Amino acid sequence: MKLRHFPIIQLPLISLIYLPSLISSQTCQKACGKQSIRYPFGTGPGCGDPRFQNHITCNQQELTFTTHTGSYPITSIDYANQVIYITDPSMSTCTCTKPSKGFGLDWNAPFSFNDNTVFALLDCSTTSPIYMPNGGNLNNSTSPLCDAQGASICSLLYSCQAVSRLNIPISTCCVYTPVDLGPSFEMDLQKLQCSSYSGINGFNDQEFNPGSWNYGMGLKYKFNYNNDYPTLCANCEKTNGVCGGFVYLSIGMVFRNALRVVACKRSLDGVQNFVSNCSADVWLVS
Repeated sequence: MKLRHFPIIQLPLISLIYLPSLISSQTCQKACGKQSIRYPFGTGPGCGDPRFQNHITCNQQELTFTTHTGSYPITSIDYANQVIYITDPSMSTCTCTKPSKGFGLDWNAPFSFNDNTVFALLDCSTTSPIYMPNGGNLNNSTSPLCDAQGASICSLLYSCQAVSRLNIPISTCCVYTPVDLGPSFEMDLQKLQCSSYSGINGFNDQEFNPGSWNYGMGLKYKFNYNNDYPTLCANCEKTNGVCGGFVYLSIGMVFRNALRVVACKRSLDGVQNFVSNCSADVWLVS
């Protein structure tokens, strides 16, 4: 498959009216509850980049991140650093312990773990592969999956009342950094023989007070291969518009080509329409 990039062009209105009626009638919101929504995210079909639509959704004014392991509330989005922060209702914290099946990212999801995210596996069996010299060949690891420098995190977590009353030894805790999750970013607690986990994405300058830590996960995202923010979207949002990405098929007698179009949606007299004077970044795949 060859990928050719065509220069920025002006698409006439006639080019835009062939978008599916569902997209043309979709009202794009600029916020979901109290969380502002900007490209590449959207609130429905035709809003934002379609690669993110299956993962980021807005239902009843609640922004949610979804993978094959479940759905997780999005607590905030750091657009400047391209990080979304989520929580897992089944995750243990300093105030509450819960059994969990773990967490994983879809293999095709345009996300990766933020470098600051730390995972602590709790109540792990002594036969868990995380304690084996080669990680039990889990994720083709060549070293133990526990970070020895994270022992203090385990010690502090196990000092929390919610954890300490379980009367489990600190040796059953393992700090498990995202780099150890392997290429699929999968943390299967059943396979790892651990009862629960804590995700920590910040210490709030209180490294020795686990009750004040930020529990959850930070996920990085990219706009595209070069991570370039589309100029069209920047200009669109500056003029009170909503940027959307669409993929549709043009079928000819000889060639079958997929066009990826980025367009701007603005509100005119209370109704959102695709404007006729928007540029579009068009990619032709043949």
